Amino acid sequence: MGSWGRLQLVAVFGSAGEGLVLSAIPLLAVSITTDPREISLVTVAGQAPWLVLSLFAGVVIDRVRRTAVLAGAYAVLTAAAVALAVAGSLHALSLPVVAVVAFVVTTASVFGDGASGALVPDVVGPDRLAAANARLQVIDRGLVQFVVPPFTGVLLGIGAGLPAWGATVAAVVAFALVRGIPSPPPVKSPAHPLRDIGEGLRYLVGTPLLRSITITVALGSFAASASNAMLVLFATQVLHLGPVGYGGLMACLAVGWVASSFVVDRVVQRLGYSWSMRLAQSCGVVAQLAIAVVPPWPPVVGLVLVFLTATTLVWNVCSQSSRQRFTPSPLLGRVLTSHRALAWGLTPLGALAGGFVAAHVSLRAVWVMSALIQLAGAAVVWWQLSPAAFRDAELAQARLGSFQPGRGK
Repeated sequence: MGSWGRLQLVAVFGSAGEGLVLSAIPLLAVSITTDPREISLVTVAGQAPWLVLSLFAGVVIDRVRRTAVLAGAYAVLTAAAVALAVAGSLHALSLPVVAVVAFVVTTASVFGDGASGALVPDVVGPDRLAAANARLQVIDRGLVQFVVPPFTGVLLGIGAGLPAWGATVAAVVAFALVRGIPSPPPVKSPAHPLRDIGEGLRYLVGTPLLRSITITVALGSFAASASNAMLVLFATQVLHLGPVGYGGLMACLAVGWVASSFVVDRVVQRLGYSWSMRLAQSCGVVAQLAIAVVPPWPPVVGLVLVFLTATTLVWNVCSQSSRQRFTPSPLLGRVLTSHRALAWGLTPLGALAGGFVAAHVSLRAVWVMSALIQLAGAAVVWWQLSPAAFRDAELAQARLGSFQPGRGK
């Protein structure tokens, strides 16, 4: 089996394990409390590692063999899954336990996703980045999550600890598979870790194209975190769905990823990065607003979620591929995680904002707020991410001698 095939298998089992835990956490939290503010605190705990650990993770990814970092992430995921499984099986679940597990699972994702993203350019050619990232996005958020959320609801109906036991098995398999992926030795750095962190941040912020993408993702992450934190309450209180129905609604998110995955590479090839990102961001605004105003019919909401995630996949593929294309390999781990620290660092605040708006206004108002924030992101995209901006980035990288040619326009 080639390196690319093995990396995909690692993603399948790793995402299955992570998905089982993350799908169970909101349902377990709702079984403990229905207070929107307390539910949002669990989401805050689950998102906080992106803010507090991402910069440090980037240094580790660039200083340590990347496969070792990936294996370590799955070891941490295994430990978190075992803890949740034991607590659920012994009927010892509480909101603090669920929140701590959410924090640890996301900590594993911070290191694992960064290491996996940094490995992609090593195992595929530069002209295959968009297709490879689309495949990994589908595995992580599409095919696996299409099966996992409904399956999680069924397992929770049998026993509170069953999803976590399944996650434990999947994480152990992913850990074992990582060992077969070759990884180049890291570049030795005598610099202090804080100096390494600063180098990655300066490159990200100092590159106009990457800076604009990060600003847009920061706005989108705040908006998405607000709506995602309240989705379980929206499903149960507005749409009147149970655990299996909620899992089906989550599966609609995956359908969009899967459907979009078959065309995203061709879309990017035909339209180029600039127009693909402009259209994807604009469609996201429409979808967020639609959820706020459509009738409370699960099939209609499900269709809107399919459309939302289909366009989100196009954006994510272009965003990730841009960072990989326009960043030198020795800096890639730090740039990827610096982006996530700056862009995803607002997600805890977004979750809190979602809980506050839901508690004091309404659940539908959360999606109105998200649409307005996404509209601000669309303004940045249309203004800053023009075809000329991508051409300038390619010329700048060519002058540095580190540009990896792609097919984006």
